[in-house]
Amino acid sequence: MIRYDALDALPVRTALPGLTDALEGHGTAVLVAPPGTGKTTLVPLALAGLLGEGQARRVVVAEPRRIAARAAARRMAWLLGEQVGRSVGYTVRGERVVGRHARVEVVTTGVLLQRLQRDQELAGVDVVVLDECHERHLDADTVAAFLWDVRETLRPELRLVAASATTDAEGWARLLGGAPVVAAEGVSHPVEVVWAPSARPVRPPHGMRVDPALLTHVASTVRRALAERSGDVLCFLPGVGEIARVAGQLGELGGVEVLQVHGRAPAAVQDAVLAGGARRRVVLATSVAESSLTVPGVRVVVDSGLAREPRVDHTRGLSALATVRASQAAGRQRAGRAGREAPGAVYRCWAEAEDARLPRFPSPEIKVADLTTFALQVACWGDPEAGGLALLDAPPGGAMAAARSVLSAIGAVDSVGRATERGGRLARLGLHPRLGRALLDAAPLVGVERASEVVALLSEEAPREYGDDLAAALRGARRGGDAYATRWRAEARRLRAVSTDISHPHTRGCLPVEVNVEVSAGAVADDAAGGVGPSRATRWATAGEDSLVGLVAALAFPERVAKADGGSYLMLSGTRAEAGDGSGLRGAPWIAVAVADRPVGKGHARVRLGAVVDEEVARFTAGALLDERDEVHWVDGDVVARRVERLGAVELAVRLIRNPDPVLVRDALLEGLRREGFRLLRWSADAGVLRQRLAFLRLRLGEPWPDVSDDALHARVDEWLEPELGRARRRADLARIDAGGALGRLLPWASGEAARLDELAPERIAVPSGSRIRIDYGNPEQPVLAVKLQEMFGLAQSPSVAGVPLLVHLLSPAGRPAAVTADLASFWKDGYKGVRSELRGRYPKHPWPEDPAAAEPTRYTNARLRR
Repeated sequence: MIRYDALDALPVRTALPGLTDALEGHGTAVLVAPPGTGKTTLVPLALAGLLGEGQARRVVVAEPRRIAARAAARRMAWLLGEQVGRSVGYTVRGERVVGRHARVEVVTTGVLLQRLQRDQELAGVDVVVLDECHERHLDADTVAAFLWDVRETLRPELRLVAASATTDAEGWARLLGGAPVVAAEGVSHPVEVVWAPSARPVRPPHGMRVDPALLTHVASTVRRALAERSGDVLCFLPGVGEIARVAGQLGELGGVEVLQVHGRAPAAVQDAVLAGGARRRVVLATSVAESSLTVPGVRVVVDSGLAREPRVDHTRGLSALATVRASQAAGRQRAGRAGREAPGAVYRCWAEAEDARLPRFPSPEIKVADLTTFALQVACWGDPEAGGLALLDAPPGGAMAAARSVLSAIGAVDSVGRATERGGRLARLGLHPRLGRALLDAAPLVGVERASEVVALLSEEAPREYGDDLAAALRGARRGGDAYATRWRAEARRLRAVSTDISHPHTRGCLPVEVNVEVSAGAVADDAAGGVGPSRATRWATAGEDSLVGLVAALAFPERVAKADGGSYLMLSGTRAEAGDGSGLRGAPWIAVAVADRPVGKGHARVRLGAVVDEEVARFTAGALLDERDEVHWVDGDVVARRVERLGAVELAVRLIRNPDPVLVRDALLEGLRREGFRLLRWSADAGVLRQRLAFLRLRLGEPWPDVSDDALHARVDEWLEPELGRARRRADLARIDAGGALGRLLPWASGEAARLDELAPERIAVPSGSRIRIDYGNPEQPVLAVKLQEMFGLAQSPSVAGVPLLVHLLSPAGRPAAVTADLASFWKDGYKGVRSELRGRYPKHPWPEDPAAAEPTRYTNARLRR
């Protein structure tokens, strides 16, 4: 019996005529409906014609999360008065409840993506509703692009609806070909906003870390909300760990039930939350409770203001979730949970002034996430560059290049980026391509069952209590009776089935017709290591389970295989990682790192999950990174020539070589000159002066005088340091090269200007006394002439070179500075009197005339002059 009273109470009902007209006239529509209006439940039923009105159609509803898909299907079945699976069913990974006559099927976006790859036409489907599209999950964006492509090229009659409570309606309308926007007025009850920032300073989130002070404050705010308000409390936290810590701080609340809701929670717990309860409840939830779910009884929301988003560190080759400030859109969604059934309140654990600085919408996953799976999906779709797909945001070029590099390495795409047969099989596994590669290539070596178990363990991060040793975690999952172990067993069963299915010779691929590149399971590993061979196969057939677990992990993450090196581990990618104190991995010569992050203030990554391997496994799984070559470098002040066998960044074997390639030696000598400078050459006093004179002329006159700075000399090393450099083999040989003679090659001989060097920048200059005094060109801005004061008598103007007045350092008879001037005439007139009065008593034997400009210059004392 259809529950018309409940259906009539849903506000979105008033928008149904407009939505129907939009789909009939345009074929696409954007539905904007506030939380609680019934867009997730009433709209699909109406479009399917299950309410006694309209044409019978088959409708697929795509939800971003499994919990939302199950809940939406159950709610719609309840509204129809039926069991789930009859008219309304659902399909999520590893679970399908859909009857033969079902007209509405709720699926996750990941399931719909797989279905599109198998059947691009979506045969039998009339309408697709993309729910909660504002969340901008990568799968949802990809599905939307594929569906629009299908509608444009194969099935123009396919109807598409993008639905959300808070979204970029105009952007989605453009994406769907100018689709009409249909808005439903909400009748949500008023929600009072209570700003509840922490009184203590709270450090911002970093990586996965959340300041414990904030969690303590959130727990305190929950207690405050219980005391100040009636009804159940829904508290939003970023992740499972934070939920557990806040639950622990809440303890016993006296008649109040504390429930934890997240994607990993057992189905029974999720059902209990959505069913309501007799006692007052505190529901601690991740962002899964933001959308598509109504938690009965909630009148108060406590919002920590944090969320988790994927991030990729391309430098270290690591990807993980990161804790970020939740967007304004997420804040509105969360607050709306408090007003679904009655007036409510939201306690926001941050200051009102901060709110305007929050991002408007969540970061689109396509901008921040690992794009390897996306790149494989679009390659299988036939558009490797994703250039022809309707996407709200284009994928970043760097992330796509990194993704294609991974796909190429595992044989999923060919040289031009098209999906291979192997790539098609990987795409159908419903796994990250890395894990798919591990499953396909490990199964023949360790058995399908064990490979499926390990890959299932890698596909969802295990609870912290399972530890960081993958083999020990596998044994824990086998013994475990917790929710994670239950999900792990289901996923392992699914992987066993799907890996067997895709290995069947008649299984259809997702490939374009023209793709004919074939790579069999294990071929990448075989090619990399020269084939498994009977000895290897025999060894792994009799190896212990820990070794086999490590082999699977290394096949998934070959560049993260790591060797112990000086207290830490050096991955083949070049990233360093450390195992935690008490880790079962510490001390192992080799490990394969499956999960890692970078703690606050640490330069190295931290191993969160890994497995012990050995060098043979490293060579086999990462054989494509194996290289042996002569390496000649400048090390510890001299040329060192070695033959190095290297696996990625890890050195496996090294031996010195006696007669290295002269080209490599020359490069090493240049490396030494770059590091330590041209002081490695032999610089006589004249050579140093020549370089200074040339620097002066370059600054004063420019071309054709050469630039003799270090950078310029390195750039022209072939012109001035050959052939001496070509004959050198070590540091001692550099020290025998005459730098001055080599520099002479840079003089502008061709133009004839070189002959004017002594004219324009003389090494010495004649002064009035007849002495030839060396000019100091150390400061090319203004060279210095240091000369005894008496030798400059009779000179009215300062001497100059190349039109630049010299800075004259006038010295006392003892050679000490007495005055500095670039204007000798002014000095004779004004400054000399002070110097004369100060020094003539100290040096009475030397002449101190009253008019130095007219006096006779001299190098001698008065007595010598009289003689």
